[in-house]
Amino acid sequence: MKKVYCPIKGELSLELYEEIEIYGKIFTGRDAVLPKIATLYQEGRLSEFGIDLAGSVIFHTAVSDAGIGPTSSNKFDIESTIPILSKAGVKLHLGKGALKKDTIDALKENQSYFAITPPTSALFSSKILSQRVVAFSDEGIEALHELEVAGIPAIIAAANGKTVFGYL
Repeated sequence: MKKVYCPIKGELSLELYEEIEIYGKIFTGRDAVLPKIATLYQEGRLSEFGIDLAGSVIFHTAVSDAGIGPTSSNKFDIESTIPILSKAGVKLHLGKGALKKDTIDALKENQSYFAITPPTSALFSSKILSQRVVAFSDEGIEALHELEVAGIPAIIAAANGKTVFGYL
């Protein structure tokens, strides 16, 4: 199993079906916050919020006392941000579900990847070393969080223009 340390420095070389473990600081976001982050990037305003997406990982989830677990990455408000956030420097999007061909192509173009996770909230919660709200605290559990994690398991589901799923 390949270990991926975040933020990712240099090139990341992953293949379909490759099993990985994620270590370091990652961001979380879903429907409420990812469009806001994408807009901030497009407006050149990420630094106003102290957000640096270079080499980052974004886990499509909310953070609550009940734990964390993947949400569907193919929801419009999430999937539509993947190409933009990949261009902004996100190297790995973590979630669940099949993505559209255009999204897979955008991942390839930006040398980014999509990985899927098993829906195991208790396991993921045990892998969190620290957490803090980075931006949009008014969104509650859907705010942009930064987590420090140790060993979140995932499987690469989109790499180099290919996917383990059929296209939507």
